[in-house]
Amino acid sequence: MIRYILRRILFLIPVIVGVAFCVFTLLYFTPGDPARMILGDMATEEAIQNFREAEGLNSPFFVQFGNYIYRAVTKGDIGRSYMTKRPVMNEIMQAFPATLKLSFFAILISIVIGIPCGILSAIKQYSIFDTVIMILAMVGLSMPVFWLGLLMIILFSVHLGWLPSSGFDTFSAMILPSLALAAQSISMVTRMTRSSMLEVVNADYIRTARSKGQKESVVILRHALYNALIPVVTLCGLQFGQLLSGAILTESIFAIPGVGRIMVEAIKTRDFPMVQGGVLAIAIVFSVVNLAVDVLYAFIDPRIKAQYK
Repeated sequence: MIRYILRRILFLIPVIVGVAFCVFTLLYFTPGDPARMILGDMATEEAIQNFREAEGLNSPFFVQFGNYIYRAVTKGDIGRSYMTKRPVMNEIMQAFPATLKLSFFAILISIVIGIPCGILSAIKQYSIFDTVIMILAMVGLSMPVFWLGLLMIILFSVHLGWLPSSGFDTFSAMILPSLALAAQSISMVTRMTRSSMLEVVNADYIRTARSKGQKESVVILRHALYNALIPVVTLCGLQFGQLLSGAILTESIFAIPGVGRIMVEAIKTRDFPMVQGGVLAIAIVFSVVNLAVDVLYAFIDPRIKAQYK
């Protein structure tokens, strides 16, 4: 198991370098001059050239990328923000806890609501409950995060006054952004749990467990759900990565001081080092979550654990 984990950690290195290369390439060929965006239209040509020279923007593409990777590996330096003049690493480390907290609460809500609803839908297949849950799941999948977030602010903050419309410091302030971000994930977890449960709920070992006189709750939770969790756990891991990227819109709507909001502002001002740092941080966390999901497989399915050994 330890050897497998170490091997997977080594595999993360080319993944992170590949993500850095893709982001660096896209930003390099993006129209617009960062020097002119930051210094303004009134800046002289000499000031623009001095800025480009100081930031290394006049160097060829591969020289810029090589210097970026070298500084990141040897010094942990992923650049300095054009706007704030502060190290990007410091800016990301200050903002990332809010993004992680938002994504964590969103995936927690998705699991707590989605798995029970999926189980009940599978048990009561083709019933009214199953039909209603599937309709709600389709509605949840169809609603964009920004649209749902705005509707929730108008309803629960403006008209009813129950919850705050911005911030992320108190529990009440976490409810609206977490629910808005989790809506699509709840639907996907519900549908995946239902589909996985339907594959095992009529299996021979389930009928054998019932014939032995096991309680229905034990049959469903201990035997059926336990064997249906692999695809659900995989989806939850993938959804956590989606929530990290989806937090960009959610943080902008609810004025949450996270990485997503910083990246939106950085894109507007062509603050390329900040954009690169935000994407790299999300990619690293997403890769670590996928590694954790792979390790979790061994605790769910003994056959996978035997393969690791």
